[in-house]
Amino acid sequence: MLRRGAALAAGLLVLILVVLGVRGCLNARKHRALSDYARNVTQIVDETEQRSKAFFEKLEDPGSLSVTEFVAEVNADRSAMDGFVARVDGLDTPGDMSNAQDSLELVYELRGSAMEEIAEQMSTALGDVGSEKATEKIAKQMSVLTASDVLYAEVARPEINGVLADNGIEGDDVPKSVFVPDPTEWLDESAIVAALGSVSGSSTESEVPGVHGLGLLGTSVNGTELAAEGTTSVTAEETPEVEVTVQNQGESTENGITVSVTVSGGETLQQDIASLEAGVEETVTIPLARTPKGEVTLEVEAEPVPGEEVSENNEASYTVVFE
Repeated sequence: MLRRGAALAAGLLVLILVVLGVRGCLNARKHRALSDYARNVTQIVDETEQRSKAFFEKLEDPGSLSVTEFVAEVNADRSAMDGFVARVDGLDTPGDMSNAQDSLELVYELRGSAMEEIAEQMSTALGDVGSEKATEKIAKQMSVLTASDVLYAEVARPEINGVLADNGIEGDDVPKSVFVPDPTEWLDESAIVAALGSVSGSSTESEVPGVHGLGLLGTSVNGTELAAEGTTSVTAEETPEVEVTVQNQGESTENGITVSVTVSGGETLQQDIASLEAGVEETVTIPLARTPKGEVTLEVEAEPVPGEEVSENNEASYTVVFE
């Protein structure tokens, strides 16, 4: 009995040691996974910091960069940000970091979409025509970048470092990340205009000589032409799409043309025409967010371009009955 008792005690001791060993291995593996995650985030954040610093230094002092060279470098910044977004999405995320990862992904989605829009607008902003609208859009994206900074500082970073602290991991805290160095400056359109005006060969002029003007040539819904006078009936079996045909009736190419549709004074939906040469017409399709019921009023407008003196033919109102 004594021998059996001793053997049983020894077996229990071995089992306890095995359990403790397995638990220790699991804890060590978990700690390594969390530390690896934090180090990967830190690397992405540090590289983002370098890229954002270079981007704003370029805005403040483009040096001898021509318009073409400047736009190419901004496109390179946009591509780099796309790479950061992909790397964040592909992070090997420990379970404890799932909430923090969601916040971090949102931070980089905001940064990626903002840099994409800035890159798309930069060429127009540096040109003669359409620069005012393009600059306004760039300023709005600066607000998006600032929002991403707040989200990182107030949510993503505290969540990541909180999980590390809860697991007793020290020395792997992720760093701060500020994309926009001075929001009070870069949210101001005038600062952006001044910065872009120093790019070699650029122009901050909002108008060029000659006649400028747009005109609405027609509007239809799902192929049914609308009449400005009277009421038009439209079958509402599918999601309505408003087709608006705009013509450049001026003497110069116009860039960044915005066409909008408003349903009975509610939400305004819009679509942009990137560029429209003199005398050329183009049709844009604007899907309505929801199918209207009964009789509604559609307000359609092609926003006036810089230098346009007569804009009465830029807008039209239609009475439409959706059946």
